[in-house]
This record gives sequence, C-alpha cells and structure tokens, in this order.
Amino acid sequence: MVKVLDEHERTMAFAEVALGQIRSLRQTAIPRNYEIWYVYATGYNAPLNKIINETLARNGKLTEADLEQIYETYLSHIKTTDRIDKVGARVIGEIDDVMKVLGEALGMTGSYDASLSGATAKLASAKNRDQIKAIVETLLRSTSEMRETNKALEDRLTLSKNEISNLQQSLEAIRAESLTDPLTGLGNRKYFDRMIGMAVQSALASGEPLSLLLFDIDHFKSFNDSYGHLTGDQVLRLVGLSLKQTIKGQDITARYGGEEFAVVLPNTALRQALTVADHIRRAVMAKELKKKSTGEILGRVTISVGVSMLKEGDDTDALIERADACLYAAKRNGRNRVICEADPEFAVESHSRVA
Repeated sequence: MVKVLDEHERTMAFAEVALGQIRSLRQTAIPRNYEIWYVYATGYNAPLNKIINETLARNGKLTEADLEQIYETYLSHIKTTDRIDKVGARVIGEIDDVMKVLGEALGMTGSYDASLSGATAKLASAKNRDQIKAIVETLLRSTSEMRETNKALEDRLTLSKNEISNLQQSLEAIRAESLTDPLTGLGNRKYFDRMIGMAVQSALASGEPLSLLLFDIDHFKSFNDSYGHLTGDQVLRLVGLSLKQTIKGQDITARYGGEEFAVVLPNTALRQALTVADHIRRAVMAKELKKKSTGEILGRVTISVGVSMLKEGDDTDALIERADACLYAAKRNGRNRVICEADPEFAVESHSRVA
C-alpha cells in the first residue's frame, strides 16, 4: 500500500509541475502540451529537456510552432516506435506458432514414413489374407492421421496468412500515420522531405520541369492572439482543406511547419506553377472563417506564396531556398500575393539577404 501511495504522490508531483509550467507560460492546457511538460518534469527524456531549456533561455517563451516541433521530434516518434514494436512482437509470435506446427507436422511425416517402410517389409513377409488385411488397416489409420495433420496444418497456415496480412496492414497504417500531419490531414515535414527528394532526383534524371510552392498564412499569429489557439487550428484546417480540394493527382502537398505549407508540382513549368499558386491563394481567400462557438464571422484568411522552378545543377536545398526567398518577398510586398523567382521583387529579396 505504501508503494502505491508513493507512486501516486510521485506522479501527482509531476502533474503539478506540468500544469504549473503551462500556467506560468500561459499555454493552452491541451493534451499535447500537458504531455510535453509531464515528460519534462520526469526528466526521462534528456534531449526534450535540453531543447526546451535552450528555447526558453533564448526566447523567454515557447510558441505553438515550438511546442508542435518539440512534440513531433521528441515524443510522437516514440509512440510510433512502440506501436511498431508491438506489431513486430505479434509477427514473431505468429512465426513461432507456425514453426511449432510445422515441427509437429514434420514429426508426423517421419512417423508416417516409418509406417510405410514397416508396412512394405511386413507385406513382403505376409503369409495369408488376415495378415495382409491387418497391415492395410494399419496403413489406412496412419494415412487418415496424416490427412488430419495436413488439414490442421493447412488451416493453421491459412489463419497465419490472414493474421500476418492484417499485421502488414497495421504497419502500413502506422507508416502512413507517421507521415501525416494530424491537424490538417496533409503530409508532414518528414513526408515532404522524403517526397521532394525523390521528385527532384526524378526531374533531374528525366529533364522534366518541376516547381515548388511555399506559402505562409498571413498574420497567423494575430488569429491566435485575438481568438485563441483553437481558432488558429481552425485556420490551419481551412488552408489544409483548400489544398486538398485544389491539388490532385501526382502533386505533393504537405504542412511544412507551423503556418507554412508546401506543394511540389512535378512536370510543371514556372508559368503553370504560378497559375496553380494563384488558384490556391484565391481558394483560401474565398472561404469565410467562422468562430464555431459563437457563429461570429472572423473574416477571411489570406496566404503569401513563393514559387521556384528546378534548374540544371540544382539540388533540393537550392530549390527550397529560392522558393523561401520568394515567399518572404511576397510578405514584404504586402502579403496575399504570389511571387516567383522571375519577378523583380525576388531579385531585391535575394540581394538584401546576401547583403
């Protein structure tokens, strides 16, 4: 009983530290933030504690983007790993069971083989009909037992095949989940990094054009500050929905981080990419943002977009860097606009960054 009480008191102390941190930093008490601070309080995840301490020392606070990045980097993958380990253990268990059944079947096969060999010798020395009949009856019993063993083995292998197929689907679901942003349903940063690398390699090998859109929600921080983080999440979902409705086929969409999104457009030259970018910008702006709790119309969301196209000799980093510079040029020049690397504003932005 004492041990149980000690464990209760210890975990409650961690909980109080977690809630105290949330309260002092005026963060939303959502499960994600509570989990981050609870793990922080335990001290079990040293890298998480280190990045939190460094960020607080540098900025004096943790933004929503910081918290999300910390969770994605130091906590969410642990859950995925645990789930993969559990599925792996079930696969190993299933294989062990099958191997056991196969071992029993091999033993039965050996016994049946011995019966056949013995029957052959007995038949050779049989002197009358009754002896032959007894030998044949023994063979029939052995054959019947062997048939039952084979049927049981077949049934067990069928069950194992179905179970392993289900486990494979579970692994695929875990894999897909690990590459998906839970808030918007788009690909996450891990997915983006993987897919853009493959797309750039393919485009360089084939000589086909490839363009990249990077865009940022205008004045996103003001939505959070004015209406709260739940409304901020609603803004992110609204943009994600616009992307899902606009981007189809082989094009790659992802939440790049925080309030930034990315679209990779294979087989798409710069002029076509500009058309796609502006179509997305208009689709987002066309949606009214409404506060769910009151029905209050909060206005419309706008985005700024930067567009770059893959050049000969480029790598992924160069393509992203130019799109990022175009995005910042769009924000510096009034927001709610699309700017590409062929626009004069991009040249000014690039020059100012170098300077």
